[in-house]
Amino acid sequence: MASPLSVNLPETLRTVRTRPLFVMRLEVVGPRVIGQTPNGLRRVGVVTGGAFEGERLSGSVLDGGADWQTVRPDGATTLDVRLMLKTSDDALIGVNYRGLRHGPADVIAGIEKGEVVDPASYYFRINPMFETAAPAYDWLNRVLAVGIGHRLADGPVYSVFEVL
Repeated sequence: MASPLSVNLPETLRTVRTRPLFVMRLEVVGPRVIGQTPNGLRRVGVVTGGAFEGERLSGSVLDGGADWQTVRPDGATTLDVRLMLKTSDDALIGVNYRGLRHGPADVIAGIEKGEVVDPASYYFRINPMFETAAPAYDWLNRVLAVGIGHRLADGPVYSVFEVL
């Protein structure tokens, strides 16, 4: 049954619409473990490269990015990532995103050991935002995106969608 607040909502507020932006694959080494902090186990994965491909932009992920993770006491892992993308026409785009990964203990244990598990067996989501000075990609400065992730042995792969 609909609540009184949702009864008169316009259609544009009833659903979230998206369109594919790109698929991105990161190459990550690590993690380098900082250790147990007051917030949980802190570790950092160093991004050494990767690629992204989409209808409106494609290119490579430059080395030097980092994935600052916290494994919380409840077993969920939070991500705080900064990357630099270089498009096929040499534009630079900064990307930062927060993320969350969690699932059944045996599935997460497999991921931690470097095993590839069924992506439907756990939750892995990100929310990228972009920053660029390149006129051809200025539209990205005003895009909020969401991504669905899957952890492979040497790094994640994400399907990233622009929220319309």
